[in-house]
Amino acid sequence: MGRPPFDPRQPRQFQIRVNHRIRVPEVRVIGADGAMLGVMATHEALRAAQELALDLVEVNPKADPPVCKILDFGKYKYEEKKKAGEAKRKQTVVDIKEIKLRPKTDDHDINFKIRAARKFLEAGHKVKFTVRFRGREITHPEKAQEQLTLVIAGTEDLCNVETRALMEGRTMTVLIAPKPAIMQKVAAQKIAAEKARQLAEKEGRPLPPPSESLPNLPDEDDDDDDDDDDGEEDATETS
Repeated sequence: MGRPPFDPRQPRQFQIRVNHRIRVPEVRVIGADGAMLGVMATHEALRAAQELALDLVEVNPKADPPVCKILDFGKYKYEEKKKAGEAKRKQTVVDIKEIKLRPKTDDHDINFKIRAARKFLEAGHKVKFTVRFRGREITHPEKAQEQLTLVIAGTEDLCNVETRALMEGRTMTVLIAPKPAIMQKVAAQKIAAEKARQLAEKEGRPLPPPSESLPNLPDEDDDDDDDDDDGEEDATETS
């Protein structure tokens, strides 16, 4: 297979130059022990690295002359990959979890979905409640407004309302986000979990189990078999 076509919209990835890929005539060299060796001809720096069975790696190509370091490039790549993985695990990623309702969703199901929303919020995620109208249901938006008021009341100790009830086509939505105190707690839990993981790895123990999984909610659009009839009646009346 040939190379994929060049796409100018994609940012070019920085390629680290190593050993004979370093083409400049001279470089500023940092030794394997961290000592500054000064400016050297590139071929001399390469020979110094080879005598130590190590690599000459360009660490700052924008300097004049470029800065290179003598090190084990394989180990260097491993350490950089490990650092990137640890940084990613420590990040607090905020997802938007959507919970769907219908105007005729009963109180028991609404309470179930409020409990699910609370779990999402406690895990640091935003929650978007969506009430979808079908057929003649859209003539009674006050029912959806009542439901959204109910779910906000059931989660108000954990959340701030980012967008209040808003009509979008045949849906009414509201977006809530965890309060700052919740986000701080989630960040602290991630740091503690990462420390526990590192300690277990260092001591050769099994890694701690992942945190409790989030709820998997059914799609409200599939729950009501009689919705198609409503839509057919509407089509007949408006034709």
